[in-house]
Amino acid sequence: MDLTKVYHAATVFRHLNGILSVYKPAGTKVKHVRNAILGNACKGLNEMEQRDSRIFPQDPPLLGTCTPANSVLHVASLTDIADHILSSGPRYMPGDIRSTVVETLGDHTSGVLLFGINKGTVQSGCIRRNRPVRVYHITGRLGIATENHLPNANVTVCSNHRHITADKISGLASSMQASHQRYMYKLCGVDLQTQAAYELACKGLIRPADNSQPIIYGIKLIKFERPHFTLEVHTVNETEKYLAGLVHDIALELRTVAHCSQLCCVRHGHFGVRDSLLRHGWHLPGIVKNLRQNRDILRAHSQMIKLERGELHA
Repeated sequence: MDLTKVYHAATVFRHLNGILSVYKPAGTKVKHVRNAILGNACKGLNEMEQRDSRIFPQDPPLLGTCTPANSVLHVASLTDIADHILSSGPRYMPGDIRSTVVETLGDHTSGVLLFGINKGTVQSGCIRRNRPVRVYHITGRLGIATENHLPNANVTVCSNHRHITADKISGLASSMQASHQRYMYKLCGVDLQTQAAYELACKGLIRPADNSQPIIYGIKLIKFERPHFTLEVHTVNETEKYLAGLVHDIALELRTVAHCSQLCCVRHGHFGVRDSLLRHGWHLPGIVKNLRQNRDILRAHSQMIKLERGELHA
């Protein structure tokens, strides 16, 4: 595809539509990420060529004097001074760009964060309703429990964890995954050993009918370095509190305690970490390039916008 250099701000603004994927740092609120992106986009637009100020109609002409001491009338400038940049301020403000978050992330969670920009707000609504699976890498710290299972809280309990091995964590993770799969079919009122269960599975992933039921589709141990361990979790309708509590529950089953030391969303549907803008790329050229790349991803995976799925009903 041939690319053309564009110098006019209005042309760029008309094409500022679609799904934007950024990498949210841990310890940063989503609203701060949004404000930074919109502010940098407006800064880039205001540095480009702007439209000319409005011109008054020439009929009838406006008359004025050069100075108070000169009484000779002449035709005044037809430019609308109220529309000048020095009078009205910057042409583009953050409020001029519509944006919505597809699915939010907690303050302590880093990773892929999707925004719908301008006309992309419609696509973001479709993605939100289809509830694509998100993949997390969750790092836990054995031996220490905190009040809210996150590293910024007060320590409540310390425990021995020398008896914990990678095989024990992997076995428990497999058991939890199997129990969640049985729970999904139970909510649908279908027995796993029936033809109805097979036909339901052929439709694809079974997703909840609303966002009130966290469901885990896969959980496995990918790294174990005592006292830290890392789990890969495939889930929908999750929250930061739910995932941190999951680490705590796993530790209790293993007869110890733990807290979640790191949470990272590595994939949201077909949008991965490699497709996301890092902090130094939150500028207008990077935003436009990312919107174009994500447009190709949605074109290749149209099921993210329109998806036939089985639904869970409690």
